[in-house]
Amino acid sequence: MNDLNFRTLDLNLLRVFDEVMAERSLTRAAHNLSMTQPAVSNALRRLRELVGDDLVRRAGYGVEPTPLAVTLWPTVREALNQLQKVLAPGQFVPANAAQHFVLAMADATAAKLMPGLVQRMAQEAPMVSLRVLPLTTRDPRALLENSEVDLALGHFPGVMAELGAPHLQEHAPPFQAQRLYEAEYVVVMRRHHPLAMRELSLDDYCAAQHLLVSFSGRPWGFVDEALAALSRRRRVVLTVNQFFTAGRVVADSDLLTVLPSHFVSMTGQEHALVQRPIPLEMPSVRVDMLWHRQTHALSPQQWLRDLIARTAKQDGAA
Repeated sequence: MNDLNFRTLDLNLLRVFDEVMAERSLTRAAHNLSMTQPAVSNALRRLRELVGDDLVRRAGYGVEPTPLAVTLWPTVREALNQLQKVLAPGQFVPANAAQHFVLAMADATAAKLMPGLVQRMAQEAPMVSLRVLPLTTRDPRALLENSEVDLALGHFPGVMAELGAPHLQEHAPPFQAQRLYEAEYVVVMRRHHPLAMRELSLDDYCAAQHLLVSFSGRPWGFVDEALAALSRRRRVVLTVNQFFTAGRVVADSDLLTVLPSHFVSMTGQEHALVQRPIPLEMPSVRVDMLWHRQTHALSPQQWLRDLIARTAKQDGAA
């Protein structure tokens, strides 16, 4: 790039180039930048003329970078990050902020985190407000992609497996995550249930009737997956989408359910319930915080994520 070209460079062209390189798709880049695809194509054309290189070429359903583009991208990305820090320094002051955030999480996660989170917000950012939406899926990426929520908190095994395998991805993942805590799950039944009088065996467990908490309504959960690995199964006779509802129903029936151990005391039915270990080996149930990378560098979002992480750690969830 010669001196004349550099003097006439529109920095927005570099933003488009960065997004296209990250997504390897003009369509996704246009969506992320709130631009039309023709506008993205035009920006790339202008940048091509400035640098004298194609930069990207069509490949399958997306694009692939030229060697020069691969060489330029790390420097361009770092320069854009530095510009953002210089031009928009940490202007977010929690004590004076009045932002509104939307979170998605299950009732058990909310019961664990929200009391401490509200207390810390009152101390650090008394004018900030939150809205918590019920989590209805184990894959909340569409909610984040469409900006319906700022953060999703929960157990997202499929999403985390993908994020943990960057070698399988053709471009930088559009989502980022942070581990908050590991949840211990237990079998819960009414205090005078016939199985409450003895140690719960796998045979007893499989022979019983079960209530499943399923955000999507699908009558199959992580316990069923673990049972299937042993060629065993249980009979799920009722599916609900809230842990609170599960606790109330089990307290007055002969159904068994599986709840996070910390949540049993929050059902209001602890006196009527007993807990037993799940009688089979189970993978860890990890609760993660997930967000779109577009919001990663925004100071209000950084503050919120830090506040949630501190709450999870300081309240003994981590």
